[in-house]
Amino acid sequence: MSSQGSVSRQSKEEQDLYEMKKAAAEFYRVNRVPQEIERALGQLLLLQPQDLYGYLADYFTNLSAPPRISRLKGREVYDASGQLSIEAEVFCIVCNKEKSMSSAAVSSHSAPMETSLDWKAKSQERVDHVVTAVQWINEPLNSMLKDQNPCAQSEIDHILSSFFMARYLEEKTRNRENSCSPSQPEVVAPSPTPMQTKEKKNADKVKKSNMAEKPFVPAEPSEPVLHGSLAIGSLSLAVVKTGAQIQGIPLYKYIAALTGREAPTQFHIPASLVTLLSCGKTSPGKLNLLKEVILIPKMGQGVKQAPQAVVCDSGAPTVSYERPEQPLDLITEACSNLELTLGTDIHLAVNCAAHELMDYSKGKYEVATGVLKSPDELADMYQTLICKYPAVVALIDPFRREDADQWERLSKATGHTCSLISDITYKSQAPPLPGVRGFILKPVNETTVSDLICITSKHKGSVLMGTTSSEPCNEESLSDIAVGLGLDYVILGGLSGAQRMLKYNRLISIEEELAQQGILVSKEKHPLRCSMEKPRSRTERTV
Repeated sequence: MSSQGSVSRQSKEEQDLYEMKKAAAEFYRVNRVPQEIERALGQLLLLQPQDLYGYLADYFTNLSAPPRISRLKGREVYDASGQLSIEAEVFCIVCNKEKSMSSAAVSSHSAPMETSLDWKAKSQERVDHVVTAVQWINEPLNSMLKDQNPCAQSEIDHILSSFFMARYLEEKTRNRENSCSPSQPEVVAPSPTPMQTKEKKNADKVKKSNMAEKPFVPAEPSEPVLHGSLAIGSLSLAVVKTGAQIQGIPLYKYIAALTGREAPTQFHIPASLVTLLSCGKTSPGKLNLLKEVILIPKMGQGVKQAPQAVVCDSGAPTVSYERPEQPLDLITEACSNLELTLGTDIHLAVNCAAHELMDYSKGKYEVATGVLKSPDELADMYQTLICKYPAVVALIDPFRREDADQWERLSKATGHTCSLISDITYKSQAPPLPGVRGFILKPVNETTVSDLICITSKHKGSVLMGTTSSEPCNEESLSDIAVGLGLDYVILGGLSGAQRMLKYNRLISIEEELAQQGILVSKEKHPLRCSMEKPRSRTERTV
């Protein structure tokens, strides 16, 4: 009896083992394990690499399942200006293990026509913006992007943009409903004092005078920055960095492949436009007009070959002047002392940022403290400056967008000697202004990598990548983006601050890498004025 039980148990164990081996064989057969092992061992014998197991590890890693996004993480950080910001991190499942793939941050930049708030209100606004962005990343977007292919950039950007648009429409509907709520009891304003009455009469006289000259075009309504929008741009950038890492290629080559055009066999380095002086509204002097005087190096020079001796060690100094000729004379003198030919070795661009100078109560631009210019008078002033300083080959935002007549007039007057450039960071979908030859674009807030590709493709050859005053501390991707998109120019700001030098050094690194691979080419163009697209007239814009 005992003997029969033992045989029975042994027979059952043997049967179970047989079934297990049969299942294992079927499992390996279905997944082609024996064939792959045989092929790997055959290649190992043929190649006989020094690191046997390293070769086998790489061989089977290439057969592993493609990485998928497992989760996202948003965290609060501080940017280079000490302002609260966010960083987005992407995690993927790689070889059955969760791995942090990349993190990224973009600039948080408010629209230029933001409502004037006191510092406490602005600080709270910033906190609300960042807290919402972190919440978006860690909750709804985390669920929406889970299990997505990190190399499917356009699909992921579509998800991000759709999410943002849904929140934007929700906020717009909420604001509309609030504005339609029952009105509050009317508050009776106190009677004006004699002084207020006198000031009102003077203001009315100014308005009548301005109307006699030419009707003043009111400011276009500005779109408020939606709280949380930082999450969209930061996640898009983190995902594209993840895709490049998975593919095992530099970010600029990965972005070049995403543009949809044939993979380039050669690359060029965009010319770095560097801020020399700042004489804008926040400078200590009376002059407001020249927010930035920017150096344009000679085309074809390497990043390290550009004449940097003109630049102060501290970067872009803020100087005190009363007239726009003074900083230009200073640069002319500096170039002469350094034996550089202004207009040949280097050229200049001027960021006027005119939208910051408009005194709406008077309908004129305050180009210097107490010095007001109508749009037509300002156009005359620019013409005089360009004639006197022919090395100035570009004006950035010389007028508000609303002064379209003056954009076109100045463009016709300067011809090909000076290009007018418009910052379209907040108006990328708006029709181009008449007379504009180039466009500045900054990766901020909800701008995705796909958006950058689309805009630069639309304005082919005429987009300059720019930075903001609130750049992330450790983000160098802007240099890769500019090279990958095939841009001719990138504006880095002054040569000071780790956040700017990081980008500048990355350009140098890319340049050296391309030169070593023999795929670096130089573009011999005249700076800016001949390289931009043909300006459109007002008639062409409406077609």
